[in-house]
Amino acid sequence: MQLEDYTKFKLKRREELDAVLADKDDLFVVACNKCFKELVSFDEPDCGLFEDIAREQGKNVVGRAKIDFLCNEPLTTKSFQGLLPEGTKNVFVSSCGLGIQTITGLAEIPVYAASDTIAVDGHHGMALTTTLCGACGQCYLNMTGGICPIVDCSKSLLNGQCGGAKNGKCEVDKEMDCGWQLIYERLEKQGRLDELLNQPVEIRDYSKVNFKFVSEYVKSVRENRYEGYYGGIHPVEHKELSDHLALVRFPDPLTLVVPMAQHTGAPAQPIVEIGQHVKMGQKIAEAQGFVSSPIHASVSGTVVAIEMRPHTVNGTETLSIIIQSDGMNTLHESVKPAGELESLTPDEIIEIVRDKGIVGMGGAGFPTAVKLKAPKPIDLVLLNGCECEPVLTADHRVLLEYADEVIYGLKAMMKASGAEKGVIAIEDNKPDAVELLQEKTADMPNIEIVTAKTKYPQGAEKMLIKRVMGREVPRGGLPMDVGAVVANVSTAKAVSDAIQKGMPLIERAVSVSGERMINPGNYIVKNGTSVKEIINYCGGVEGDDVTIKIGGPMMGIKIENLNVPALKCSNGIVAVETICKEAVECIKCGRCVDVCPMELRPLYYTKYALSEDWEGMKTQNVMDCIECGCCEYICSSKIPIVERIKIGKTAIREGK
Repeated sequence: MQLEDYTKFKLKRREELDAVLADKDDLFVVACNKCFKELVSFDEPDCGLFEDIAREQGKNVVGRAKIDFLCNEPLTTKSFQGLLPEGTKNVFVSSCGLGIQTITGLAEIPVYAASDTIAVDGHHGMALTTTLCGACGQCYLNMTGGICPIVDCSKSLLNGQCGGAKNGKCEVDKEMDCGWQLIYERLEKQGRLDELLNQPVEIRDYSKVNFKFVSEYVKSVRENRYEGYYGGIHPVEHKELSDHLALVRFPDPLTLVVPMAQHTGAPAQPIVEIGQHVKMGQKIAEAQGFVSSPIHASVSGTVVAIEMRPHTVNGTETLSIIIQSDGMNTLHESVKPAGELESLTPDEIIEIVRDKGIVGMGGAGFPTAVKLKAPKPIDLVLLNGCECEPVLTADHRVLLEYADEVIYGLKAMMKASGAEKGVIAIEDNKPDAVELLQEKTADMPNIEIVTAKTKYPQGAEKMLIKRVMGREVPRGGLPMDVGAVVANVSTAKAVSDAIQKGMPLIERAVSVSGERMINPGNYIVKNGTSVKEIINYCGGVEGDDVTIKIGGPMMGIKIENLNVPALKCSNGIVAVETICKEAVECIKCGRCVDVCPMELRPLYYTKYALSEDWEGMKTQNVMDCIECGCCEYICSSKIPIVERIKIGKTAIREGK
């Protein structure tokens, strides 16, 4: 709706409003009439809509006010003074979470959120308040008297372990009032404390901790966690930014920088010379060794240089072939169909996959032919269509727009690996893709569509194997150890293109999105296209405090230099708000242990990394960490856990 473009909030769902209004009357309605972020003034229509809903329930609206920049506490204090008519019993606010909290601090009577915030970032409004949460206005504000338990608790605790408050101050930050004590005191003053205590969920008791209860509770939760799934989190998805946008072919760039390292394993070796004319799909670099992959020209044109250029993954320079496009996209003679799948042998399929440079397209870039040539029996080929990373939607669009190719690629990989069964796992936040794939595979008894619960990192291969096969990959093991090959759905499409068209992996679907990307979209991008060109084509980014990542916001790689190329495994280019956080000492709350999908204990890694106790990290199985970032996301002390884990892994690999 139009309101989302400037106010960043919208009225709550009707059923939620009905529930909140049920036992309340004599209402005063406050709306924020301007949002400083957009410098737009507008007569807030949701204010009137809320009043209509209240009157339908027979409620008495005693008055209303529309205040500019509600988050600006000094100005709002002046405007709000003496505004409430006598007899007002409840105040409802239509604004972002910051505005709601401002009014809550001024009113002596209960204040409720009438709206939900969509997104807030950076410094919000004229109050210049650094956003520590989503300022959502929809979480616990109606339950906690308008005091945000995320921002106002220095540990951001909603429940779980807490050492308690002392003299009203937090044990972690002696300068900070205990947020939950403030909540209790406010609700008690308003005569609403029982509302909080009678909630069907356990709410923080700031004054004490029942360790026995907590231990038993956590144990019971872990025994029944998500039908066998351990850990995981639910970050804000922001899929709506681009999941409805069809894949569009990105304009061919004039110059492409094609790195020799676009995969796990040894970099490829150039087999072309400067000045040589190449055609689209022509092999320009040969694989070096078993775990490696060849590279092909994404366009037709002239090789103008073979030199060191900045790499997308780590910023260091890597050998690259620079091609000046002739704009013709003339196909190389080798690009031709390989024949019917039924007539190809498993070894022939594997050789096609190897020769066409196909690698895992979910981010890791492991050569697919190596997976298919497993030295152990394979029962199942499992296609990962979960796309559990927030923001990314490219695989979703591939499922919708290239479903037949995905299924064909799956069949080819089943034949190549000897697997009798194939599964495509899709998270339940993509019901359209689930429905389409179920329809297309209805008469294929050896292919199943599995709907997975939406949760991060649901797409991690070990998580999927556990969910689909009921088998657990051993520590230090690989999927083949339990009879599985796991591949991305975009990889399956690439296998289909290689067999049916003879086309090597020279392009891929890429999500260009994020709350700071001006014009998000999904594109088919040629390998070697400049990241900077792609971002500029999408209108650039907004704001100064922006982080650009290749991949998703959780596991993506932060890049400072935008003059780097998109690679075979670049599934996303995201622009997100820079998160500024200052780490404090670990409070041993155990939240990182709760959310770790690999059932590790990340709190030890932070301790051992600081003391350079690499043997201790090894003993705690740090090499099994998939670096998903769940622990860091949930950390109350804002510790850069993943960074310390990577340092430890590097030290262990180097034999320190």
